[in-house]
Formats: sequence, structure tokens, C-alpha cells
Amino acid sequence: MSENVVHLHKPTDPPTGDTAPTVLTVVPDAPPARPVPLWVRSGRVVKSAVTHETTRATVRAAARHGLYTFNGGRIVARRAWDGRTGSRYERMIRAAEAAGNLEAAEEWEERLQRFRAARHHRRMDLLHSPVEAAKGVAVGAGMSIGVLVALGVVMALNTGHVGDVITPLSATIDFIALLMRIVQVVWGPALTIGPFLALLALWSVGRKQHAAPAWALPANVRNTEGEPITPSIVVKALRDLGVPALARAIKEMGDAGASMLGPIRIAGCGVEVDVTLPSGVATNEVQAKRRKLAENLTRHEHEVFITIPQAARTVRLWVADSGALDEPIGPSPLVTDDTMTADYTKGKAPWGQDLRGDAAALSLYQRHLLITGLSNQGKTVALRSLALWLSLDKSVQFLMGDLKGAGDWNMFDGLATTLIQGPTDEHVIQVTEMVEGAVDEMNRRLQAPPGTVFPPLIVLVDEAQVAFMCPAKGTGKDKRPYGGAKADSRYFMAVRKIHNQGRAVNVLMWQGTQDPTNENLPKLVREGAHTRASLALGTESQARMALGDKAVDGGAAPNLLRPGLDRGTLVVASDGITIPAGQSSITVRTHYIDDDAAKAITDRAKALRDGVTTLHAIDRSAEHDPLADIAAVVGDAPRVRTKDVLARLAARNGDAYGDWSFLDLKRVLDDADAGPYKSDGVMVVSRDRVARALANRDGEGSASAE
Repeated sequence: MSENVVHLHKPTDPPTGDTAPTVLTVVPDAPPARPVPLWVRSGRVVKSAVTHETTRATVRAAARHGLYTFNGGRIVARRAWDGRTGSRYERMIRAAEAAGNLEAAEEWEERLQRFRAARHHRRMDLLHSPVEAAKGVAVGAGMSIGVLVALGVVMALNTGHVGDVITPLSATIDFIALLMRIVQVVWGPALTIGPFLALLALWSVGRKQHAAPAWALPANVRNTEGEPITPSIVVKALRDLGVPALARAIKEMGDAGASMLGPIRIAGCGVEVDVTLPSGVATNEVQAKRRKLAENLTRHEHEVFITIPQAARTVRLWVADSGALDEPIGPSPLVTDDTMTADYTKGKAPWGQDLRGDAAALSLYQRHLLITGLSNQGKTVALRSLALWLSLDKSVQFLMGDLKGAGDWNMFDGLATTLIQGPTDEHVIQVTEMVEGAVDEMNRRLQAPPGTVFPPLIVLVDEAQVAFMCPAKGTGKDKRPYGGAKADSRYFMAVRKIHNQGRAVNVLMWQGTQDPTNENLPKLVREGAHTRASLALGTESQARMALGDKAVDGGAAPNLLRPGLDRGTLVVASDGITIPAGQSSITVRTHYIDDDAAKAITDRAKALRDGVTTLHAIDRSAEHDPLADIAAVVGDAPRVRTKDVLARLAARNGDAYGDWSFLDLKRVLDDADAGPYKSDGVMVVSRDRVARALANRDGEGSASAE
């Protein structure tokens, strides 16, 4: 049996043969690591102890309570000094001078003079007070002794003991002695405890005022996000705004900086305050610092709005409660109230809520409308909610063109006289001809006898930028382009004509467009709208296109809305909505009405009407059949007023029927033995008569063919 030999050292001769022994090499251990010096270990321990959260909390607590006491003493001393001297009045004078308010400075100077006169009078009285006090003490002591002796005489007469004469006086002396002994006993501890009570009082004052650096305050106080808005917070935010003249003026005002502020008022889900700026500070300097001001107020940028009221050198700040604007508003009254109706002339559409949380309602009476914004921000829903409300007034007629064609307006099928949906050039041509038909109707109304009342006709085009950008041109002799922003553009000129004269006869133009530029929303068109509203936009120049220079200069800033997050929030410039005095615009958070709710509303609107046959295309080149067209526009209604029939015919084919009068309509119906007649005092066309005339005509045609 062979044995394995373990060599502890490397062999000198290499092994040979199969019986070579197994060799294991033993590697010596690595040298031990050098010990960590004591000063390094001590430093690590000290660093760990110093940076430990418990140590930091202890240091913060000690610094906080110590500074509460120290600064509380400063506050009490300042209050005492203010009460004894005229420093308060002098500060107010400096503040008024720094703010450029000389009238207030003169008023405070008069108050200071009155204070000094009263103080001088009190000091002069002190010269005579020792003598008067001595006389008062002597007289009081004599009267007191006399009363006690008289009381003792009464007691002596009652008891028959002469010694009772001095009993009341003796009892009074004993009581005084007892009080002195009590004071002697309490005086020592009071001297010991008194300073601690005084320090406790100073600490309480400092604690209430948070008189310590921010790093030393408790965690719930250091995290100031959403803290209530107070005058001191507003003044500090303005001071740190980075406007040198404003910072200097507030520094000169000192503690009187709050004199710049009006009362802080609860305003919906936030507060509102007017700030009168010091002389030399312009309102636009504060407007330009909106983000920094919001951060100084521990708010996000979208939670602070700056507007310009009527008062000179004044800005109005509206500061939302933290997170309030991220909460959705309630459903629309159109959804919750099944009995709601509309009144085009006197009513207002329930559109949403303003920033105060009050209902924001918009009057649509004789006002052209323009809504714009970036894509997918809620433009169509905002525009559609107005049309939904107005559809509940059965006198209102609609001509609609949706150049997106995604089905957002499908629910108006059977409600609108014309509904064209699609994004192609052919759809733009159809929409343009629809608007031109509305122009023909407007001209017919303008030529009617004075005093004639016409039903409202709303010409609505959504995604109107598609029409302005359309490159298609007419065929044949008319080579005019349908799109464009020049005088030869058919769509542009039709819209301009309605803007110029339409409201006088209740023909109104509503347009929704996105991402406005001078090319897809010409200047003359956007300035022709009486109500202009904008959702989130990319730049200030786009905001000026959407709302106008006056609104933007007055504080309107749709370009500062957050795309995606502020969906459905728009800035409105219109005399049809209640805007706070001195402002040129208002921010509205619109109600969201989904497609199902919108369909339910239009179903209610259809129930109010006699029935409308909606045209989905306009074919002006086809040969027209007057009697068949009359039957088509009458639809399912038992009878329709003749003027409504004329309006629907003009919308159906303006070239053929745009110039028709009542006599033309009567001639066609009389020839077919379906003449109009009076019902409830107005001339109407009967559906049954027209249908019977068509049937008779078709029957005669079939017989002649045979």
C-alpha cells in the first residue's frame, strides 16, 4: 500500500512515473491589517453622534426654545416701546412715504402730533401728582379712622363696653399685620419663581410668533406648503420677489409693510387681496414674476392669479388653497336637472365655475363666439356644452360643420338642419357652402320689413383651422380658393360677412379652433367674435391672438395654464359673462359632459321640437325638385311655419332657394294643391298636404309613363 507524502516545501526534483506523490502547497496567511488609529475611530463615533437624527432634533429643540424666549423678549420690548413712544406713528409715516401715499403720511403725522401733545400733558400732570397724592392719602386715612371709630362707638353703645370703641380699629390693624406677614412669607419664593414665570411668558410670546429660524422650527411648521395666507406672508413674498424698488420700499416700511394690502377676503377655494404697490413699482413687474411669487407663497404657479383692478398701481392676487384647483368640479346642471330649458334672449348657459367657486354662466344672445386652445384640452366639449344648452330653446336653428369628423357632434343628428362631419377638402367645401348659405339667409332677413323677428340661427364650425388651411379651389369659371386668409377666400369672406351684419338678424357664427396662428386664424376673424375664450396655449403671442391685447395686458394668461392638467379650464373675455370689476377676463373651469349625457340632452331637445330632417351633405350642382325639397325640410312635423320652411330651403340649397320669398313658396304649393294656411295666427305648411301632393304627382307620372 502506497502512502501519499505531503511536502511542506517546494520539492527540488520533479516527480516521475505514475507513483508520483500528491504535492500540496501551503500558502502563508496574509499579514494582518493595520489597526485603525484611535483618532479615526473617535472621529467616526463623533460624526455619527453629531449627525444622528436624535442629536439633530435635540439641537433644533434647544435652539428653538432658546430663540423663542430671546425673540419673545424682543417682541415684548418692541411692543412696550411702541406703546410709550411715537415710533409706531413714525414707522407708518415712513411706510406711507415709501408707498408714495402723501395723504396717508400727513394723516399719520397729525396722529403723531396728537400723541405727543397728550403725552406732554400727562408728564406735566406728574409734576403736581405727588402733592395731590399726599393730600389724598392724608384725607383718606383720616376718613377711614373716623369711620372705624364711629363704628366702634356704635358697638360700645350696643354692648355697654367702652373698650369696644377701638375694636374695629384694632381689627383693621391686625388685618394689615397679617397681610404683611403673608407678604414676608411669599416674597422670597416669589423672587425666586418670578424670573422663571417671566421667561415662560416671553417664551409663549415667541412660540406664538414662530420667532425662530426655519431650520429650528418643528417639521410640521417647516413644511409650509399650503399654509394660510396672512399679511406678513404676502409682504414677505413681495419683498423677496426680486424687484429692487419694491424690496427697498418694503424694507423702509419695516413692520408697516402690511399697509400696502387691502383686506384678505375669502374667494371661493382661495383668498383674494389687493396690493397697492409703492411709487416706482409697475404692475407688469409683479405680473412677470408670477412663478416666483407663487413659490414665495408656498403655492404652485397655477394656484396664483394676478389681475389688474381699476385702482392705479394696484394688483389683485387670487391665491388658491393648496391643491384645490386639482379637484374636479361637480356635474353640469344640464345633466342633473331633466326639467331645465333654455332662453336664447334672456337666459345664460351654465358653463362651469369661476375660481371663487361661483357658477359661471354665459349669455349667448347676439354674440359671435370663438374658442381656441391646444389640441386635446377640452375645446370641443366646452363648445358643445353651450350648443347643448341652447338646443333646449326650440326656436334655435343649427347649421353645424365638424371638420374633425370623430363623431363628437353625432347627437345633433335630427336636431341640426345641416350636420357635416369630416376632415377632407370635400368636407371643407361642403362647410363653406353651408356658411355661404347662412350668408344668403342673413341677407334675406336684412331685406325683410322693419320689426320682423327672426329665430336664432347658429352657424357652428368646429376645427375651423382646417377650413382656413384648405388649399382647394373652385372649378369652372370660379377659381376662388375655399381656404386662406385673403379677400378671395370663400370661407374667410363668408365668416366676415356674418361677423359684420349677422347679429342684427340673429345669425351668429361660432367657431372652435386649435393652436392659433395668423395663418389658421386670421386677425379679422378672431377680432370679429364678441365672446373669446382660450384653453391652454403655448405662448403669450398665441394668448394675444386668442383673447386680444386688452385682456392679456389686464392679466389674462391662458399660456400659463398647464396642458393636460388644466383640461377644460379656459380664460374668457366677454361682456356676456360676469367679470369682477376692473378685470378684463375671467378664468372658468367648465363642466364636463360626456357623449352619453350629451345624447340624453339632445333627446330632450328633440322632444321639444316638431322634428328636423338633418342634411349631411349639400349638393348644389344637382337638379332640384322644389316640392320634394319642401317635403324634406318639413320632415316629420305635422306643420311648419312658412318662414321656417324658407330658412330651411335656403340652408339646403342657397343657389336655388336663397332668393325665395313667401310668394315663391306659395306659388309652388298652390300649383300642387298644398297651399299654406293659417294656424294660431301664423302661416304654416302642412306635412300631409305636401305628402299627398307628392303622391298624386308621382301617381300621375306613373300613369302617363304607362
